[in-house]
Amino acid sequence: MKPLHVAVGVVLDEARNILITRRSANSHQGGLWEFPGGKVEAGESIEQALTRELHEELGVVLQRSEPLLQVHHDYSDKAVLLDVYIVSGFSGVARGMEGQPFRWVAEDTLDEYSFPAANAPIVLALRRWLKSSAGRI
Repeated sequence: MKPLHVAVGVVLDEARNILITRRSANSHQGGLWEFPGGKVEAGESIEQALTRELHEELGVVLQRSEPLLQVHHDYSDKAVLLDVYIVSGFSGVARGMEGQPFRWVAEDTLDEYSFPAANAPIVLALRRWLKSSAGRI
């Protein structure tokens, strides 16, 4: 099974809050919270896909990002390859362009939200990144 290649953005505001969105009920892993992003289309770089997806989903324009990690995960019905970036600079005001709920949350509240299993390593890597980059955004 060829994995679905997805560009994922861990979007941070100036106070280091993290933007999470809720997956629609009829999508794969529906109803769970996630970090925004979407499928990398043929001919797109990861950065191009992430820029496009953040604009389509949230109405923001990516200005600054850096790679965080890559996650390979096999669900029973789908395999995914997630290229995850920290997004520490964007313009515009985030809003749910597709009607999806979203929230800005503090790192220490992430455990209060249910995420797809593939997101567990993202949360761990994000916490390490936040500790190692104290004060930097």
